[in-house]
Amino acid sequence: MIATLARPATGARINVMDELLISNGRLVVWGEEIRENGALLLQDGRIAALGDSATLARQHPEAGTLDARGQLVMPGNICAHTHFYGAFARGLAIPGPPMKDFPDILERLWWRLDRALLDVDVKYSALVCLVDAIKHGTTTLIDHHASPNAIDSSLDQIAEAVETAGVRAVLCYEVTDRNGPAGAQKGIGENVRFLHSLKERRSPLLAGTFGLHASLSLSDETLADCVAAVQELNTGFHIHVAEHEADEYNSLQRYGRRVVDRLAAAGILGPKSIVAHAVHVDPAEMALLRETKSWVTHQPRSNMNNAVGAADVEGMLRLGIPVCLGNDGFSNNMWAEWKSAYLLHKVAHRDPRRAGGLDVVQMAVHNNAALAGVFWPDLPIGQLAVGAAADLIFVDYYPTTPLTAGNLPWHVLFGFESSLVTTTIVAGEVLMRDRQLLTLDEAEITARSRELAAAVWQRFVQLSEN
Repeated sequence: MIATLARPATGARINVMDELLISNGRLVVWGEEIRENGALLLQDGRIAALGDSATLARQHPEAGTLDARGQLVMPGNICAHTHFYGAFARGLAIPGPPMKDFPDILERLWWRLDRALLDVDVKYSALVCLVDAIKHGTTTLIDHHASPNAIDSSLDQIAEAVETAGVRAVLCYEVTDRNGPAGAQKGIGENVRFLHSLKERRSPLLAGTFGLHASLSLSDETLADCVAAVQELNTGFHIHVAEHEADEYNSLQRYGRRVVDRLAAAGILGPKSIVAHAVHVDPAEMALLRETKSWVTHQPRSNMNNAVGAADVEGMLRLGIPVCLGNDGFSNNMWAEWKSAYLLHKVAHRDPRRAGGLDVVQMAVHNNAALAGVFWPDLPIGQLAVGAAADLIFVDYYPTTPLTAGNLPWHVLFGFESSLVTTTIVAGEVLMRDRQLLTLDEAEITARSRELAAAVWQRFVQLSEN
């Protein structure tokens, strides 16, 4: 057993204990009343017991201890769709007039930025996002990567960053035809290579899926190649769908059918596939998403920023489609995403009854946890329960109004801030304690990233001028 949890030097790692007893917490078990003076026993990366502090301390006197000091102890947040590679976009000036719509944003920002990335940029973009995730209490992330001039082993760069940080992540590479047939085949190869490599890595923190950009940048031939490539890999796909009307218009004009119909016919959809956005799907497409048991992710901050509209998440939820919550590369403060989802649909419909707190909880807590279960089927994630992953956060929240199981969603929506996260634990390992990062050197990552980002911006401007 490791002997201590005393405050280490910055960047020093606390090793995973055989047993760690978290005591004096207010345990948040969604759907139940908050358990005052609660305790959790962590063993081998899982929650081994829940109880009151005095009882568990008496039963496990040899366990290492971590005092929650009355803070809320909650499951770590989960992000269902993100883009680590976009980290260096913050503050980037886009040459020319303001971008007029989402296709313009793709052409002038993202499809130039991703081409400006080198191997080392891929790694540090991920590290920047992982610092952000740990500080904001996000412990599991599903990433969607693109770096057309640095495809080979790009997912290894991200995987190494993830393992260094100590969070969980699902990785994939974005296959697209926009960089030519050779680029598409390289993307297919990177997905296949990485999925095979996971068997050798045997990392409890890593999982994979097969990335696709969107229908508008994928030919029938490339889709067929992707479907053929996954036949023996036991995986689904992660693809953007109908984020803007252009995706639907392109599919109708070129293939005579709407996007979801096209993807279903191609064999892309299914119970292991993730559909990001689905802003402009029609009722028949929703029915197909339900029929194929595909997962949908909602990214309200991104949708507002790109002015693409508001997805009918309430309608999809009513149909039984598992809608989850992601951030599309915005900060890994998932409570900000909660708040945006809660507000966006009210203003979009001019109806304060839309997208209630329970809808947000269904997406962000229950559906996100179920989606994580697709990738870690033998390890319950996103809950405080015996046998579940020991992925936890401490929240320094002492409200001036009563806090109950019934009003907890609205405390999160109107009271929680990311700065309230003081401690982040994944698989029983303490990644941040008392707001001090233990697995990553934030100062080094920040300094190096600033240098790298400056060079990326130079290449970005050169691409813009060509």
